[in-house]
Amino acid sequence: MRVHICAVGRLRAGPEKDLIDDYLIRFDRTGRALGLGPAQVVEVEDKKGGGMAAEAALLEKAVPAGALICVLDERGRVESSPDFATRLGGWRDKGHRDLAFVIGGADGIDKALRARADHALSFGKMVWPHMMVRVMLSEQLYRAASILSGGPYHRV
Repeated sequence: MRVHICAVGRLRAGPEKDLIDDYLIRFDRTGRALGLGPAQVVEVEDKKGGGMAAEAALLEKAVPAGALICVLDERGRVESSPDFATRLGGWRDKGHRDLAFVIGGADGIDKALRARADHALSFGKMVWPHMMVRVMLSEQLYRAASILSGGPYHRV
């Protein structure tokens, strides 16, 4: 199952990008034998200033046709890492070819796109900068692959 992280904004070189790249490489290595990956980041940018609706239109274009959509949203479900791993494995086992994680811009994700999503995931009650959400998601993808493979990365 290919993983697409569809996000608003361009991430410049720096520590966040380095972390994302590192975790996604680890995810690809660990997940390959499990039928997970590769993972890629698809960035969109609303240069015309059209707000959340314009961002949503760009995000929808970035999502592959037929992909399962999981939005990262403060109103989403808070899950433990093992629960997230189980969910990821379940999506894979149901035969989903593509999984798109959608991360909105500074104002979040347009209501219409949230309503179209198959799942909404939250990293807690606090609001996180969208660039940090990319890092956290990348790490959790690697952690999920490690859990599913029985690897030592995740400790209880």
